[in-house]
Amino acid sequence: MTPSPEPSARVGYLMSWYPAVTETFILHEMLELRRLGVDLEIFPLFGAATGLRQPGAEALTERVHYHRGLSAELVLAQLHWLARRPRAYLGAWARAVAGNLRSPAFLAKALVVVPRAAVVARRMEARGVAHVHAHWATHPALAAYVVERLTGIGYSFTAHAHDLYLDRAMLEQKLAAARFVVTISRYNRALLERLYGPAAAARTVVIPCGVDPRLFPRRPPRSPDGLFRVACVAGLRDYKGHRWLVEACALLRDRGVPIRCVLVGDGPERAAVERQVAALGLGDRVALVGNQPQDRIRALLEGSDAMALPSVVTPAGMMDGIPVALMEAMAMGLPVVSTRVSGIPELVEDGRTGLLAPPQDAPALAAALERLHRDPPLARRLAEAGRARVLARFDLRENAARLRDHLLAAMGAPPRARKAPARAPQELGPAASSGAAE
Repeated sequence: MTPSPEPSARVGYLMSWYPAVTETFILHEMLELRRLGVDLEIFPLFGAATGLRQPGAEALTERVHYHRGLSAELVLAQLHWLARRPRAYLGAWARAVAGNLRSPAFLAKALVVVPRAAVVARRMEARGVAHVHAHWATHPALAAYVVERLTGIGYSFTAHAHDLYLDRAMLEQKLAAARFVVTISRYNRALLERLYGPAAAARTVVIPCGVDPRLFPRRPPRSPDGLFRVACVAGLRDYKGHRWLVEACALLRDRGVPIRCVLVGDGPERAAVERQVAALGLGDRVALVGNQPQDRIRALLEGSDAMALPSVVTPAGMMDGIPVALMEAMAMGLPVVSTRVSGIPELVEDGRTGLLAPPQDAPALAAALERLHRDPPLARRLAEAGRARVLARFDLRENAARLRDHLLAAMGAPPRARKAPARAPQELGPAASSGAAE
């Protein structure tokens, strides 16, 4: 039974877009928090993202408060805070402008976010929100910062990847003002300590996004068809490393491996990847299928022999955090190949829970995939250990319960007792008992 929400413990969730097809992990986190009894209100800054519908999003529809853009409400909110809290209101503007001067693009966005945050602040007060949690340390965290300046409502935020690696405008101020900060990997926490010292690390907790194993159950054995089927589920962006996977597919073809690779996702690199596939004569080996709904992705993973996600670090410093797509594949018992980038080795331990290659190294990537193809017992061992790693450290249910406890503590409420999610013993691989919680 879902615990009864407490009106005094209402949490306002802030994000840029909702729902967003590339952020299903945020939806799943909110659904799990609701199941755990957290009373949520959702405040997207920029509206609903276009694209595929997210299954489950309808359960939260009545809790979503969209912004109307330029409206009487927007103007009235500015006048309200200027009259009621003039120093806080003007101070928020001054900090937002000064903190974003180095980036014209970020400054332009801040000039939009601050007045919208003023609207959100009034709405949150009217709805009795006691704490704000933002996803991403960029504009959503800026909005939470402004809300706190205007209302005194405390906030926290989750930092993921680009919001730490590239876009650090006002990050030190946001960290210092937050009640607590969540990040998704030990790598990220260490980065914050290097950048801002032990005090920043001390207020940061590591809670990976996680997946719900009920949505990604163990896949049945695949009927052999003579092909080596590889899936890659990732947005077509430069830091995902698709060009090296396509090159690896060409190397495998030349070695006689019957490779078939499906690339799920879309993005700015699609045209370049399509040209590379054509130039290497891989039209019958590599398929780009665009964004797909979750049920189609599950079906694709069920019919695959391996998952590959060859993340890289771009010249600008952009990279993955810990891709949720890897967790989903591993939860289903699919062996994975990835790279030694950011927090990925915390999930994929080379030779134990998967295989890792150096980034931007197509021959090493091809060699890792070929090992899985030519050594089925190895592939099975890695798949079992990978599933066990996800169940032990990246279970959404347990990680959402940890987040809930931090939210309640920030609001002065005691954490609720909880039991670990029940699992059938046969679902635990041999390494499950050795995996400590993050």
